[in-house]
Amino acid sequence: MRKKKLSAELLLEDALVADVPREAAPRTLPLPNRPLVLLGVFFALTAAIVAWRILDLGILSAAEYRELAEGNLIAREREPAPRGQIFTRTGTILADNEAAFAAVLDIPEFLNHPEEQDPLLEIIYATLGVPPKQVWESVREQGGSGKAEPVVLEASLTQGQLITFMSSNYAALRVRGSFRRVYPYGASFAPAVGYTSSATVSDLRRAPDLSGQDVVGRGGVEGWYDTTLRGQPGISVTLRDAKGRALETKEQQAPRIGQSLTLTLDEDFQEYFKQRLQAGLDDLGRTSGVGLAMDPRNGEVLALVSLPSYDPNILVASGRNSEKKKLLTNPAEPLFNRAVAGLYSPGSTIKPLVGVAALAEGVVTPSRTIYSPGYLEVPNPFYPDQPSRFLDWRPQGTVGLRSAIAQSSNVYFYLVGGGGRRDQVSPPEILAGQGEIKGLGIVRLREWWQKFGLDQPTGIDLAAEATGFLPSPEWKEKTADRPWRLGDTYNVAIGQGDITVTPIELLNYIAAIANGGKLYQPHLNASSTPSILADLTRFAPEIREVQKGMRLGVTSPLGTSYKLNDLPFAVAGKTGSAQIQNNTKTNAFFVGYIPQYVRDPVSFPPRNKYGVNSRESTISDNSGPPLAILILIENAREGSLNTVPIAKDVLWWYWAHRLIR
Repeated sequence: MRKKKLSAELLLEDALVADVPREAAPRTLPLPNRPLVLLGVFFALTAAIVAWRILDLGILSAAEYRELAEGNLIAREREPAPRGQIFTRTGTILADNEAAFAAVLDIPEFLNHPEEQDPLLEIIYATLGVPPKQVWESVREQGGSGKAEPVVLEASLTQGQLITFMSSNYAALRVRGSFRRVYPYGASFAPAVGYTSSATVSDLRRAPDLSGQDVVGRGGVEGWYDTTLRGQPGISVTLRDAKGRALETKEQQAPRIGQSLTLTLDEDFQEYFKQRLQAGLDDLGRTSGVGLAMDPRNGEVLALVSLPSYDPNILVASGRNSEKKKLLTNPAEPLFNRAVAGLYSPGSTIKPLVGVAALAEGVVTPSRTIYSPGYLEVPNPFYPDQPSRFLDWRPQGTVGLRSAIAQSSNVYFYLVGGGGRRDQVSPPEILAGQGEIKGLGIVRLREWWQKFGLDQPTGIDLAAEATGFLPSPEWKEKTADRPWRLGDTYNVAIGQGDITVTPIELLNYIAAIANGGKLYQPHLNASSTPSILADLTRFAPEIREVQKGMRLGVTSPLGTSYKLNDLPFAVAGKTGSAQIQNNTKTNAFFVGYIPQYVRDPVSFPPRNKYGVNSRESTISDNSGPPLAILILIENAREGSLNTVPIAKDVLWWYWAHRLIR
């Protein structure tokens, strides 16, 4: 029975298998191509990316990443270099260096310890007065990375500040050795020497080689010769571990001191000039003035005074904020160098130049005379009973070129500059029966002003030199919307109106008159080679006539500089007064020079009030005029008369201490 049952089951299974269709049997099917292609593309792209990354890291950007890695492990810090010293012509130090301590902020340490930032900023503000906002701005300017240079918070710490920072436990705040600029003569030489301060953002943009840790020159020769004086900072390298802790510090480059600079300034003469000008201002109750002295033989600046002045030691010192604020807010602007940046109407000091032009252009001859009754009138065609009147400062009588310069006749130079006929000007005796004077006119006046450099910088080696302004008909029509008139020419011919010059431009032209026609480039660097800006010696005959007029201004009792006549040496001079602010104020000038021989062959008392015995003392070097000077008093009470006593003492000092044998 069991066998039959098993046999029946087997037969049933065979029957079931036999009934399955052939097509339902298992078989192998091929996969589609698209998945394989996508997979291949994926692996190819992955391989390409990996290969490019390897190429980029290993070759193309290797230097950049090496630098980033080194920035995390190596810290480079600049070590300040002492600035070059500045000396006078005799070797007296005007700018020196003293050892000091600087407070610096380590940017990586500052950023890596955010929990210390607020208390650290509070200490910095309480000790140095540097607000947190300013510190953060400095951090952002440095980029805030591991390679960022330290920020100098204060270049010269006081003893109290040093103790405060040395006792703090902030890793980001460090104290290092530095140098502080020192100016032994203080305010006496400040306009010429200048001062220093930390580099600003604008400095960094202007000079990429600078760092925020560097000190740069401001004003004077400190600014002009900054790259020469600055020197080469040193570089120290500190190795750090992965946590930024210092392991070892090495010096990679030693600091190199800047080059020294010797100036043409005479320290004793400069000191006396400043003191005498200051005394003159004090007597008048005035604050602002300029004193300049130059050697006409080579353009060397012997003295440069701009008052009020300032003590540069205040600006380079730590703290002293109230004093700094007082300097910056002073309405008299002590930081403004009037000698090279001030613009002034020259007044009658322009007349010698107008005289040279008039002779050279044949407008007048040395013997041509004009009569000045104290005024000149020009008829008004629209209102005949209201002529335009141009005043002389006093009736001059009959004057020629020499006496017109000596007495500073306005009427003479009105006509020389603008011209006139007997039927155009009155009273008729002005032309002394000699017909008309055609006059130079504004076009030729401008050309002659330009010949003597009154519309361009002199090129003196001082920062922020300004340039004089010479008006023209085109300028007036454009700015004032009215034509240039004869009266405008009359005004500028005597140095009034819209013409302006800087004191250094004015003295430079006077120095060219003194030496016979060579316009030198003024300079303070004693190692500079004298440079001639313009050679006008072809006009030597005309210049000699003007020299005689300036000398007559001292020797004639009618001369405006006659108070200088009792000096024991020869002097030529010209005064000038320029009305400003609608004639409510007057700027007073004196320009003059000592000719080649320091005294004329005339009789003097055995001992005059200056204590001089020698009758025939001459300068040691007879190669030319040794000295030209300029004195300016802003808002003088009595015009040019205030400058002559100062000029007298300054000229005598130089003769007595520098010229006599």
